[in-house]
Amino acid sequence: MDLRQMEVVVAVAEEGGFTAAAQRLHVVQSAVSGTVRALERELGSALFERTTHRVSLTPAGEAFVPAARAALLAAEEARATGVRCGDA
Repeated sequence: MDLRQMEVVVAVAEEGGFTAAAQRLHVVQSAVSGTVRALERELGSALFERTTHRVSLTPAGEAFVPAARAALLAAEEARATGVRCGDA
């Protein structure tokens, strides 16, 4: 699992769909779908329930998204710290 996969899952959850997440991330929808599928295979659990008109989080997704947001925030804070230290 990597930060990009987490970013994609958070985008799908926040945007409410794969197409909107792809637009937000400036990638094609198939890349978003493939990233989510690969992560779901790795985790052994579906993160989203997909229907023809909606995407919603599964219980596993409900647990994953807050943890992914926290990891993304921690990574951003670590990057910012490294930049500040590099300026010294």
